[in-house]
Amino acid sequence: MKIYTRTGDGGDTGLFDGTRVPKNDPRVAAYGDVDELNAWLGLVRASLADERLTAMLEQIQRDLFALGARLADPSHKIAGRVTKAAIVPGDIARLEEWIDRLESELPPLRRFILAGGSPGGAALHVARTVCRRA
Repeated sequence: MKIYTRTGDGGDTGLFDGTRVPKNDPRVAAYGDVDELNAWLGLVRASLADERLTAMLEQIQRDLFALGARLADPSHKIAGRVTKAAIVPGDIARLEEWIDRLESELPPLRRFILAGGSPGGAALHVARTVCRRA
């Protein structure tokens, strides 16, 4: 698989089924935001020494790839190869369980937190804002 398409840039892009859509299509923006979030989480993962958090972030990245694959397929026809890459209710429950567990280890928040602290923490703040956009 090549990383370039040789189709030039006429302002459109191809979805999984070959459908061409404008690059400013909301679907393309959405999977671009998900891809950006995935990249930020990769940056965080590369800076962590905590194996538990690294494993959690890696699973979240895999889930984001599944989500991106769904977004890159037209809604009227999901390609067969994408059915293996799906977010199911159990994935959401797992994520919520992780959030609850990690939050229980922190003191209660009394005010908003300014981004910063450590490089990994600051990158997680960026990832959080990209996630909200996505």
